[in-house]
Amino acid sequence: MSVSVTFLGGLGEIGRNCAAIEIEGKIAVIDVGLMFPEEEMFGVDLVFPDWSWLAKRKGDVELVILTHGHEDHMGALGYFLRDIDVPVYGTQLSVDLAAARIEELGVDAQLHPVPFKTWKKHGPFRFSLIPVSHSVPQAAAVAFDTPEGIVVHSGDFKLDPTPIDSNPTDLTAFASLASQGVRLLLSDSTNAENPGFEPSESSVGGPIADVVRQAPGRVIAACFSSHIHRIQQIADAGVKAGRKIAFFGRSMHRNTTVATDAGVLDVPAKSVVDIKELSNFPEDRQLMITTGSQGEPFAALSLMSQGRHKFVELHQGDTVLISAKPIPGNETAVSKVISNLIRRGATVVHGRNAHVHVSGHARREELATFLNVVRPQAMVPVHGEYRHLHAHGELARLMGVKEVEVLEDGDRIILDGKKTIVERGAVPAGYVYLDGSAFGDVQAGVLRDRSHLADEGVVVVTVGIDHNNGAIVYGPDLDSHGVMDDPSAVLEKAAEAVRSAIEEHDSGRADLNELQKTVRHAAGQIIRAETARRPVVLPVVIEL
Repeated sequence: MSVSVTFLGGLGEIGRNCAAIEIEGKIAVIDVGLMFPEEEMFGVDLVFPDWSWLAKRKGDVELVILTHGHEDHMGALGYFLRDIDVPVYGTQLSVDLAAARIEELGVDAQLHPVPFKTWKKHGPFRFSLIPVSHSVPQAAAVAFDTPEGIVVHSGDFKLDPTPIDSNPTDLTAFASLASQGVRLLLSDSTNAENPGFEPSESSVGGPIADVVRQAPGRVIAACFSSHIHRIQQIADAGVKAGRKIAFFGRSMHRNTTVATDAGVLDVPAKSVVDIKELSNFPEDRQLMITTGSQGEPFAALSLMSQGRHKFVELHQGDTVLISAKPIPGNETAVSKVISNLIRRGATVVHGRNAHVHVSGHARREELATFLNVVRPQAMVPVHGEYRHLHAHGELARLMGVKEVEVLEDGDRIILDGKKTIVERGAVPAGYVYLDGSAFGDVQAGVLRDRSHLADEGVVVVTVGIDHNNGAIVYGPDLDSHGVMDDPSAVLEKAAEAVRSAIEEHDSGRADLNELQKTVRHAAGQIIRAETARRPVVLPVVIEL
Protein backbone atom coordinates (compact mmCIF):
# COMPACT_ATOMS: atom_id res chain seq x y z
CA MET A 1 0.00 0.00 0.00
CA SER A 2 1.67 3.22 -1.16
CA VAL A 3 2.20 6.37 0.89
CA SER A 4 2.83 9.74 -0.72
CA VAL A 5 3.95 13.21 0.32
CA THR A 6 2.98 16.20 -1.84
CA PHE A 7 4.70 19.56 -1.37
CA LEU A 8 2.61 22.73 -1.66
CA GLY A 9 5.18 25.23 -0.36
CA GLY A 10 8.53 25.75 1.32
CA LEU A 11 10.65 24.01 -1.33
CA GLY A 12 12.38 26.81 -3.18
CA GLU A 13 11.54 29.72 -0.89
CA ILE A 14 11.72 30.76 2.75
CA GLY A 15 8.13 30.54 3.92
CA ARG A 16 4.78 29.06 2.76
CA ASN A 17 5.70 25.74 4.39
CA CYS A 18 3.02 23.19 3.59
CA ALA A 19 3.05 19.49 2.75
CA ALA A 20 0.39 16.77 2.53
CA ILE A 21 0.93 13.11 3.41
CA GLU A 22 -1.57 10.65 1.96
CA ILE A 23 -2.39 7.20 3.32
CA GLU A 24 -5.29 5.01 2.14
CA GLY A 25 -6.71 7.90 0.14
CA LYS A 26 -6.83 10.19 3.18
CA ILE A 27 -4.69 13.30 3.66
CA ALA A 28 -2.93 14.92 6.63
CA VAL A 29 -1.55 18.42 6.08
CA ILE A 30 1.75 19.37 7.75
CA ASP A 31 1.83 23.14 8.40
CA VAL A 32 0.04 25.89 6.49
CA GLY A 33 2.47 28.81 6.45
CA LEU A 34 2.72 32.20 4.81
CA MET A 35 5.52 34.10 3.11
CA PHE A 36 6.34 37.81 3.08
CA PRO A 37 5.93 39.37 -0.39
CA GLU A 38 8.98 39.96 -2.54
CA GLU A 39 9.86 43.45 -3.80
CA GLU A 40 8.21 43.00 -7.19
CA MET A 41 4.88 41.91 -5.64
CA PHE A 42 3.42 45.42 -5.65
CA GLY A 43 0.56 45.92 -3.21
CA VAL A 44 0.61 42.33 -1.94
CA ASP A 45 0.42 41.90 1.83
CA LEU A 46 1.14 38.17 2.22
CA VAL A 47 1.74 35.09 0.07
CA PHE A 48 0.06 31.73 0.75
CA PRO A 49 0.37 28.18 -0.61
CA ASP A 50 -2.05 27.09 -3.33
CA TRP A 51 -4.26 24.49 -1.67
CA SER A 52 -6.77 24.28 -4.55
CA TRP A 53 -5.83 20.61 -5.04
CA LEU A 54 -6.77 19.91 -1.43
CA ALA A 55 -9.98 21.96 -1.72
CA LYS A 56 -11.09 19.73 -4.62
CA ARG A 57 -10.52 16.72 -2.35
CA LYS A 58 -11.95 18.36 0.74
CA GLY A 59 -13.65 15.13 1.83
CA ASP A 60 -10.31 13.31 1.92
CA VAL A 61 -8.51 15.86 4.13
CA GLU A 62 -8.52 14.51 7.70
CA LEU A 63 -6.41 16.91 9.78
CA VAL A 64 -3.67 19.52 9.99
CA ILE A 65 -0.55 19.03 12.14
CA LEU A 66 1.51 22.08 13.17
CA THR A 67 5.23 21.68 13.80
CA HIS A 68 5.49 25.02 15.66
CA GLY A 69 4.03 28.49 16.09
CA HIS A 70 5.94 30.58 13.55
CA GLU A 71 4.02 32.46 10.85
CA ASP A 72 5.85 30.71 8.02
CA HIS A 73 4.37 27.45 9.31
CA MET A 74 0.91 28.39 10.60
CA GLY A 75 0.23 31.98 9.44
CA ALA A 76 -2.18 30.93 6.64
CA LEU A 77 -4.06 28.38 8.77
CA GLY A 78 -7.14 30.55 9.36
CA TYR A 79 -7.67 31.04 5.62
CA PHE A 80 -7.13 27.33 5.02
CA LEU A 81 -9.72 26.39 7.64
CA ARG A 82 -12.26 28.72 6.01
CA ASP A 83 -11.98 26.48 2.93
CA ILE A 84 -11.30 23.11 4.56
CA ASP A 85 -12.64 22.74 8.10
CA VAL A 86 -10.66 19.95 9.77
CA PRO A 87 -9.17 19.35 13.25
CA VAL A 88 -5.75 20.87 13.97
CA TYR A 89 -3.13 19.19 16.16
CA GLY A 90 0.08 20.55 17.66
CA THR A 91 1.81 21.26 20.94
CA GLN A 92 -0.06 23.40 23.47
CA LEU A 93 1.77 26.62 22.60
CA SER A 94 1.53 26.00 18.86
CA VAL A 95 -2.25 25.64 18.94
CA ASP A 96 -2.55 28.59 21.35
CA LEU A 97 -0.58 30.84 19.01
CA ALA A 98 -2.63 29.56 16.08
CA ALA A 99 -5.88 30.18 17.97
CA ALA A 100 -5.02 33.82 18.60
CA ARG A 101 -4.29 34.30 14.87
CA ILE A 102 -7.37 32.41 13.69
CA GLU A 103 -9.74 34.31 15.99
CA GLU A 104 -8.87 37.54 14.17
CA LEU A 105 -10.52 36.05 11.06
CA GLY A 106 -13.61 34.93 12.98
CA VAL A 107 -12.97 31.29 12.12
CA ASP A 108 -14.19 28.52 14.42
CA ALA A 109 -11.36 26.01 14.69
CA GLN A 110 -11.08 22.53 16.19
CA LEU A 111 -7.72 22.82 17.96
CA HIS A 112 -6.25 19.87 19.84
CA PRO A 113 -3.05 20.09 21.90
CA VAL A 114 -0.94 16.92 21.85
CA PRO A 115 1.77 16.03 24.40
CA PHE A 116 5.24 15.15 23.18
CA LYS A 117 6.23 11.56 22.43
CA THR A 118 2.76 10.03 22.60
CA TRP A 119 1.30 8.31 19.55
CA LYS A 120 -1.94 9.91 18.41
CA LYS A 121 -4.42 8.13 16.10
CA HIS A 122 -6.68 9.97 13.68
CA GLY A 123 -8.24 8.06 10.80
CA PRO A 124 -5.48 6.10 9.05
CA PHE A 125 -2.83 8.38 10.58
CA ARG A 126 -0.73 7.47 13.60
CA PHE A 127 1.68 10.25 14.51
CA SER A 128 3.89 11.50 17.32
CA LEU A 129 5.42 14.91 18.09
CA ILE A 130 9.11 14.89 19.03
CA PRO A 131 10.75 17.83 20.85
CA VAL A 132 13.21 19.88 18.81
CA SER A 133 15.07 23.04 19.76
CA HIS A 134 14.09 26.12 17.76
CA SER A 135 13.52 29.82 18.36
CA VAL A 136 10.00 29.28 19.67
CA PRO A 137 9.15 26.99 22.61
CA GLN A 138 7.46 23.64 22.07
CA ALA A 139 8.67 23.21 18.49
CA ALA A 140 8.25 19.68 17.21
CA ALA A 141 9.20 17.19 14.55
CA VAL A 142 6.42 14.86 13.40
CA ALA A 143 6.84 11.11 12.98
CA PHE A 144 4.22 9.11 11.07
CA ASP A 145 3.87 5.36 11.47
CA THR A 146 2.75 4.37 7.97
CA PRO A 147 2.21 1.10 6.08
CA GLU A 148 5.47 1.90 4.24
CA GLY A 149 7.48 2.55 7.41
CA ILE A 150 8.31 5.58 9.53
CA VAL A 151 8.12 9.00 7.84
CA VAL A 152 9.73 11.89 9.75
CA HIS A 153 9.27 15.61 9.17
CA SER A 154 11.96 17.44 11.17
CA GLY A 155 10.13 20.77 11.42
CA ASP A 156 12.54 23.68 12.01
CA PHE A 157 15.34 22.67 14.36
CA LYS A 158 18.90 23.06 15.56
CA LEU A 159 21.05 21.01 17.94
CA ASP A 160 21.27 23.67 20.64
CA PRO A 161 23.17 22.28 23.66
CA THR A 162 22.00 25.10 25.97
CA PRO A 163 18.50 26.14 24.87
CA ILE A 164 16.67 28.84 26.83
CA ASP A 165 13.91 26.46 27.93
CA SER A 166 16.37 23.61 28.74
CA ASN A 167 14.63 21.36 26.19
CA PRO A 168 17.17 20.32 23.53
CA THR A 169 16.35 18.39 20.39
CA ASP A 170 15.53 14.87 21.59
CA LEU A 171 18.13 12.83 19.71
CA THR A 172 17.32 9.79 21.84
CA ALA A 173 13.76 9.77 20.49
CA PHE A 174 15.06 10.07 16.92
CA ALA A 175 17.52 7.22 17.56
CA SER A 176 14.61 5.10 18.74
CA LEU A 177 12.79 5.78 15.46
CA ALA A 178 15.98 4.93 13.56
CA SER A 179 16.10 1.54 15.28
CA GLN A 180 12.64 0.84 13.80
CA GLY A 181 13.79 2.04 10.38
CA VAL A 182 13.01 5.48 8.97
CA ARG A 183 11.71 5.06 5.42
CA LEU A 184 11.67 8.79 4.57
CA LEU A 185 13.08 11.93 6.21
CA LEU A 186 11.95 15.45 5.33
CA SER A 187 14.52 17.78 6.89
CA ASP A 188 15.05 21.52 7.45
CA SER A 189 17.62 22.90 4.97
CA THR A 190 17.80 26.63 5.76
CA ASN A 191 21.42 26.66 6.92
CA ALA A 192 22.69 23.69 4.88
CA GLU A 193 25.29 25.85 3.12
CA ASN A 194 26.79 27.14 6.38
CA PRO A 195 29.59 25.02 7.89
CA GLY A 196 29.92 24.18 11.56
CA PHE A 197 27.33 24.50 14.31
CA GLU A 198 24.92 27.38 14.85
CA PRO A 199 25.68 29.19 18.15
CA SER A 200 23.29 28.54 21.01
CA GLU A 201 20.32 30.83 21.52
CA SER A 202 21.64 31.52 25.02
CA SER A 203 24.85 32.96 23.51
CA VAL A 204 23.09 36.21 22.57
CA GLY A 205 21.83 36.80 26.11
CA GLY A 206 25.07 38.43 27.30
CA PRO A 207 25.53 40.79 24.33
CA ILE A 208 21.87 41.83 24.50
CA ALA A 209 22.21 42.49 28.23
CA ASP A 210 25.30 44.62 27.55
CA VAL A 211 23.44 46.74 25.00
CA VAL A 212 20.50 47.30 27.34
CA ARG A 213 22.71 48.04 30.35
CA GLN A 214 25.06 50.43 28.56
CA ALA A 215 22.43 52.38 26.60
CA PRO A 216 22.37 56.00 27.85
CA GLY A 217 18.67 56.49 27.15
CA ARG A 218 15.68 54.57 25.88
CA VAL A 219 16.06 51.12 24.30
CA ILE A 220 13.70 50.04 21.54
CA ALA A 221 14.15 46.33 20.77
CA ALA A 222 12.60 44.69 17.71
CA CYS A 223 12.33 40.98 16.97
CA PHE A 224 9.80 38.50 15.66
CA SER A 225 6.76 38.47 17.91
CA SER A 226 6.74 34.67 17.85
CA HIS A 227 10.42 34.43 18.86
CA ILE A 228 9.52 33.87 22.50
CA HIS A 229 13.03 32.82 23.54
CA ARG A 230 14.49 36.07 22.18
CA ILE A 231 11.76 38.14 23.83
CA GLN A 232 12.54 36.40 27.11
CA GLN A 233 16.24 37.29 26.87
CA ILE A 234 15.53 40.92 25.97
CA ALA A 235 13.03 41.21 28.84
CA ASP A 236 15.50 39.56 31.26
CA ALA A 237 18.11 42.15 30.24
CA GLY A 238 15.61 44.94 30.90
CA VAL A 239 14.63 43.63 34.31
CA LYS A 240 18.28 43.21 35.30
CA ALA A 241 19.04 46.79 34.20
CA GLY A 242 16.12 48.13 36.24
CA ARG A 243 14.11 49.20 33.20
CA LYS A 244 10.34 49.23 32.81
CA ILE A 245 9.18 47.18 29.83
CA ALA A 246 6.42 48.02 27.37
CA PHE A 247 5.34 45.50 24.72
CA PHE A 248 3.67 47.06 21.72
CA GLY A 249 2.56 46.15 18.23
CA ARG A 250 -0.56 44.01 17.75
CA SER A 251 1.19 40.70 17.11
CA MET A 252 3.67 41.37 19.95
CA HIS A 253 0.81 41.95 22.41
CA ARG A 254 -1.03 38.89 21.15
CA ASN A 255 1.91 36.47 21.28
CA THR A 256 3.40 37.66 24.58
CA THR A 257 -0.03 37.34 26.19
CA VAL A 258 -0.43 33.80 24.84
CA ALA A 259 3.11 32.83 25.89
CA THR A 260 2.68 34.29 29.38
CA ASP A 261 -0.63 32.47 29.87
CA ALA A 262 1.03 29.24 28.68
CA GLY A 263 3.87 29.69 31.18
CA VAL A 264 6.64 29.83 28.57
CA LEU A 265 7.32 33.57 28.94
CA ASP A 266 8.16 34.83 32.43
CA VAL A 267 8.41 38.59 32.93
CA PRO A 268 7.64 40.05 36.40
CA ALA A 269 4.33 41.89 36.26
CA LYS A 270 5.79 44.82 38.21
CA SER A 271 8.32 45.40 35.41
CA VAL A 272 5.69 45.68 32.65
CA VAL A 273 3.81 48.91 31.90
CA ASP A 274 1.58 50.18 29.11
CA ILE A 275 3.35 52.09 26.32
CA LYS A 276 1.34 55.19 27.27
CA GLU A 277 2.75 55.08 30.81
CA LEU A 278 6.38 54.38 29.89
CA SER A 279 7.20 58.07 29.40
CA ASN A 280 6.50 58.64 33.11
CA PHE A 281 9.88 56.98 33.84
CA PRO A 282 13.39 58.32 33.18
CA GLU A 283 14.60 57.48 29.68
CA ASP A 284 17.43 55.32 30.98
CA ARG A 285 14.80 53.13 32.65
CA GLN A 286 12.69 52.54 29.54
CA LEU A 287 12.69 49.41 27.35
CA MET A 288 10.25 48.91 24.51
CA ILE A 289 9.89 45.52 22.82
CA THR A 290 8.15 45.76 19.49
CA THR A 291 7.65 44.45 15.96
CA GLY A 292 9.12 45.56 12.64
CA SER A 293 12.42 43.69 12.44
CA GLN A 294 11.70 42.89 8.77
CA GLY A 295 11.11 46.47 7.64
CA GLU A 296 7.35 45.94 7.31
CA PRO A 297 5.98 49.35 6.21
CA PHE A 298 3.26 49.64 8.86
CA ALA A 299 5.07 47.93 11.74
CA ALA A 300 6.05 50.01 14.77
CA LEU A 301 9.78 50.24 13.98
CA SER A 302 9.17 51.43 10.40
CA LEU A 303 6.74 54.08 11.60
CA MET A 304 9.28 55.28 14.17
CA SER A 305 11.98 55.49 11.51
CA GLN A 306 9.68 57.80 9.51
CA GLY A 307 8.64 59.90 12.50
CA ARG A 308 5.06 58.69 12.18
CA HIS A 309 4.61 56.58 15.31
CA LYS A 310 1.73 57.55 17.58
CA PHE A 311 3.60 57.24 20.88
CA VAL A 312 7.35 57.19 20.15
CA GLU A 313 9.43 59.96 18.59
CA LEU A 314 13.09 59.01 18.27
CA HIS A 315 15.91 61.36 19.22
CA GLN A 316 19.60 61.47 20.07
CA GLY A 317 20.48 59.05 22.87
CA ASP A 318 17.97 56.35 21.86
CA THR A 319 19.29 52.85 21.17
CA VAL A 320 17.49 50.57 18.71
CA LEU A 321 18.26 46.85 18.99
CA ILE A 322 17.18 44.76 15.98
CA SER A 323 17.51 41.17 17.10
CA ALA A 324 16.65 39.39 13.87
CA LYS A 325 18.08 38.62 10.44
CA PRO A 326 16.30 39.91 7.31
CA ILE A 327 14.32 37.23 5.53
CA PRO A 328 15.39 36.94 1.85
CA GLY A 329 13.52 39.66 -0.02
CA ASN A 330 13.38 41.99 2.98
CA GLU A 331 17.03 43.10 2.97
CA THR A 332 16.38 46.41 1.18
CA ALA A 333 13.44 47.34 3.40
CA VAL A 334 15.40 46.56 6.58
CA SER A 335 18.40 48.54 5.34
CA LYS A 336 16.20 51.58 4.68
CA VAL A 337 14.67 51.38 8.15
CA ILE A 338 18.14 51.20 9.76
CA SER A 339 19.33 54.22 7.75
CA ASN A 340 16.24 56.23 8.72
CA LEU A 341 16.67 55.32 12.39
CA ILE A 342 20.25 56.57 12.30
CA ARG A 343 19.13 59.78 10.58
CA ARG A 344 16.86 60.41 13.55
CA GLY A 345 19.78 60.19 15.94
CA ALA A 346 19.38 56.63 17.21
CA THR A 347 22.25 54.20 17.73
CA VAL A 348 21.28 51.00 15.89
CA VAL A 349 22.60 47.61 17.00
CA HIS A 350 21.73 44.68 14.73
CA GLY A 351 22.86 41.20 13.75
CA ARG A 352 25.52 42.43 11.33
CA ASN A 353 27.37 44.73 13.75
CA ALA A 354 26.94 42.81 17.02
CA HIS A 355 26.24 39.29 18.25
CA VAL A 356 22.57 39.94 19.01
CA HIS A 357 21.03 37.31 16.75
CA VAL A 358 21.49 33.62 16.05
CA SER A 359 19.51 31.40 13.74
CA GLY A 360 17.06 28.78 14.91
CA HIS A 361 18.13 26.43 12.12
CA ALA A 362 20.82 23.75 12.09
CA ARG A 363 24.05 24.28 10.19
CA ARG A 364 25.88 21.70 8.10
CA GLU A 365 27.60 19.75 10.89
CA GLU A 366 24.38 19.62 12.91
CA LEU A 367 22.51 18.34 9.87
CA ALA A 368 25.20 15.69 9.39
CA THR A 369 24.83 14.62 13.02
CA PHE A 370 21.05 14.49 12.63
CA LEU A 371 21.34 12.34 9.51
CA ASN A 372 23.71 10.01 11.38
CA VAL A 373 21.15 9.60 14.17
CA VAL A 374 18.04 9.15 11.98
CA ARG A 375 19.71 7.05 9.24
CA PRO A 376 16.85 7.36 6.73
CA GLN A 377 16.49 5.15 3.69
CA ALA A 378 15.27 8.13 1.62
CA MET A 379 15.49 11.87 2.21
CA VAL A 380 13.91 15.02 0.78
CA PRO A 381 15.38 18.39 1.86
CA VAL A 382 12.63 20.87 2.82
CA HIS A 383 12.37 24.46 4.05
CA GLY A 384 14.71 26.61 2.00
CA GLU A 385 15.60 28.16 -1.30
CA TYR A 386 16.68 25.74 -4.00
CA ARG A 387 20.37 26.28 -3.28
CA HIS A 388 19.77 25.29 0.36
CA LEU A 389 17.87 22.18 -0.70
CA HIS A 390 20.64 21.26 -3.14
CA ALA A 391 23.36 21.69 -0.50
CA HIS A 392 21.43 19.54 1.97
CA GLY A 393 20.87 16.89 -0.68
CA GLU A 394 24.60 16.76 -1.45
CA LEU A 395 25.34 16.40 2.27
CA ALA A 396 22.85 13.53 2.60
CA ARG A 397 24.51 11.71 -0.28
CA LEU A 398 27.91 12.17 1.37
CA MET A 399 26.42 10.74 4.55
CA GLY A 400 25.40 7.59 2.69
CA VAL A 401 21.66 8.12 2.34
CA LYS A 402 20.64 5.74 -0.46
CA GLU A 403 17.86 7.79 -2.04
CA VAL A 404 18.01 11.60 -2.02
CA GLU A 405 15.47 13.60 -4.01
CA VAL A 406 15.72 17.38 -4.29
CA LEU A 407 12.17 18.42 -5.09
CA GLU A 408 10.23 21.65 -5.59
CA ASP A 409 6.76 22.95 -4.82
CA GLY A 410 4.12 20.89 -6.61
CA ASP A 411 6.21 17.70 -6.66
CA ARG A 412 5.24 14.43 -5.00
CA ILE A 413 7.25 11.52 -3.61
CA ILE A 414 5.61 8.08 -3.43
CA LEU A 415 6.75 5.22 -1.22
CA ASP A 416 5.65 1.91 -2.73
CA GLY A 417 7.35 -1.11 -1.22
CA LYS A 418 11.02 -0.92 -2.13
CA LYS A 419 10.33 1.67 -4.84
CA THR A 420 10.60 5.42 -4.30
CA ILE A 421 8.83 7.27 -7.10
CA VAL A 422 8.91 10.99 -7.86
CA GLU A 423 6.15 12.85 -9.71
CA ARG A 424 7.26 16.27 -10.89
CA GLY A 425 4.57 18.96 -11.04
CA ALA A 426 1.94 16.62 -9.62
CA VAL A 427 -0.28 19.46 -8.32
CA PRO A 428 -0.53 23.23 -8.78
CA ALA A 429 1.65 25.00 -6.21
CA GLY A 430 1.92 28.60 -7.32
CA TYR A 431 1.68 31.70 -5.16
CA VAL A 432 -1.70 32.79 -3.80
CA TYR A 433 -1.75 36.45 -2.82
CA LEU A 434 -3.49 38.29 0.00
CA ASP A 435 -4.02 41.89 -1.12
CA GLY A 436 -5.95 43.84 1.52
CA SER A 437 -9.06 41.74 2.05
CA ALA A 438 -8.80 40.12 -1.39
CA PHE A 439 -7.64 36.52 -0.99
CA GLY A 440 -6.65 34.75 -4.18
CA ASP A 441 -8.13 37.42 -6.47
CA VAL A 442 -4.76 38.91 -7.45
CA GLN A 443 -3.15 36.90 -10.23
CA ALA A 444 0.26 37.10 -11.89
CA GLY A 445 -1.18 39.29 -14.67
CA VAL A 446 -2.27 41.89 -12.14
CA LEU A 447 1.23 42.00 -10.65
CA ARG A 448 2.71 42.40 -14.13
CA ASP A 449 0.38 45.36 -14.70
CA ARG A 450 1.39 46.88 -11.36
CA SER A 451 5.05 46.40 -12.24
CA HIS A 452 4.48 48.08 -15.60
CA LEU A 453 2.75 51.01 -13.92
CA ALA A 454 5.61 51.33 -11.43
CA ASP A 455 8.27 51.18 -14.14
CA GLU A 456 6.69 53.28 -16.91
CA GLY A 457 3.88 55.35 -15.36
CA VAL A 458 0.39 56.07 -16.68
CA VAL A 459 -1.20 58.62 -19.02
CA VAL A 460 -4.94 59.28 -18.87
CA VAL A 461 -6.50 60.69 -22.05
CA THR A 462 -9.97 62.21 -21.62
CA VAL A 463 -11.97 63.31 -24.65
CA GLY A 464 -15.64 64.18 -25.16
CA ILE A 465 -17.34 63.64 -28.53
CA ASP A 466 -20.68 64.70 -29.91
CA HIS A 467 -23.09 61.76 -29.88
CA ASN A 468 -24.63 62.79 -33.23
CA ASN A 469 -21.64 63.55 -35.44
CA GLY A 470 -18.56 62.37 -33.52
CA ALA A 471 -16.99 65.81 -33.38
CA ILE A 472 -14.69 66.63 -30.46
CA VAL A 473 -16.48 68.86 -27.98
CA TYR A 474 -14.07 68.43 -25.05
CA GLY A 475 -10.35 67.81 -24.91
CA PRO A 476 -8.29 65.86 -25.61
CA ASP A 477 -7.08 66.38 -22.05
CA LEU A 478 -3.97 64.37 -21.09
CA ASP A 479 -2.78 63.81 -17.53
CA SER A 480 0.36 61.83 -16.70
CA HIS A 481 1.68 60.19 -13.54
CA GLY A 482 5.18 58.76 -13.14
CA VAL A 483 6.25 59.36 -16.75
CA MET A 484 8.58 62.36 -16.52
CA ASP A 485 9.12 65.48 -14.43
CA ASP A 486 7.84 68.01 -16.99
CA PRO A 487 5.66 66.20 -19.53
CA SER A 488 3.77 69.28 -20.84
CA ALA A 489 5.49 69.51 -24.25
CA VAL A 490 5.13 65.78 -24.90
CA LEU A 491 1.51 65.76 -23.80
CA GLU A 492 0.70 68.68 -26.12
CA LYS A 493 2.08 66.72 -29.08
CA ALA A 494 0.18 63.63 -27.97
CA ALA A 495 -3.06 65.65 -27.63
CA GLU A 496 -2.66 66.95 -31.17
CA ALA A 497 -2.06 63.41 -32.43
CA VAL A 498 -5.18 62.18 -30.63
CA ARG A 499 -7.24 65.07 -32.11
CA SER A 500 -6.06 64.25 -35.61
CA ALA A 501 -6.70 60.51 -35.15
CA ILE A 502 -10.28 61.10 -33.99
CA GLU A 503 -10.98 63.44 -36.89
CA GLU A 504 -9.67 60.80 -39.31
CA HIS A 505 -11.71 58.07 -37.61
CA ASP A 506 -14.46 57.89 -40.25
CA SER A 507 -15.88 54.45 -39.56
CA GLY A 508 -17.76 53.41 -36.44
CA ARG A 509 -17.91 56.78 -34.72
CA ALA A 510 -20.55 55.36 -32.38
CA ASP A 511 -18.32 52.41 -31.44
CA LEU A 512 -16.63 53.63 -28.27
CA ASN A 513 -14.38 50.58 -28.03
CA GLU A 514 -12.88 51.28 -31.46
CA LEU A 515 -12.51 54.95 -30.62
CA GLN A 516 -10.69 54.10 -27.37
CA LYS A 517 -8.25 51.93 -29.31
CA THR A 518 -7.62 54.81 -31.71
CA VAL A 519 -6.98 57.22 -28.83
CA ARG A 520 -4.69 54.76 -27.04
CA HIS A 521 -2.64 54.05 -30.16
CA ALA A 522 -2.26 57.71 -31.15
CA ALA A 523 -1.18 58.89 -27.71
CA GLY A 524 1.08 55.89 -27.08
CA GLN A 525 2.88 56.29 -30.40
CA ILE A 526 3.87 59.92 -29.72
CA ILE A 527 4.88 59.29 -26.09
CA ARG A 528 7.09 56.35 -27.08
CA ALA A 529 8.72 58.37 -29.86
CA GLU A 530 9.39 61.36 -27.59
CA THR A 531 10.39 59.61 -24.35
CA ALA A 532 11.40 56.03 -25.32
CA ARG A 533 9.00 54.87 -22.61
CA ARG A 534 5.84 52.79 -22.77
CA PRO A 535 3.46 54.08 -20.09
CA VAL A 536 0.02 52.59 -19.63
CA VAL A 537 -2.38 54.75 -21.68
CA LEU A 538 -5.92 54.87 -20.31
CA PRO A 539 -8.40 56.37 -22.81
CA VAL A 540 -11.60 57.86 -21.39
CA VAL A 541 -14.00 58.62 -24.26
CA ILE A 542 -17.31 60.22 -23.27
CA GLU A 543 -20.30 60.73 -25.56
CA LEU A 544 -21.93 64.14 -24.99
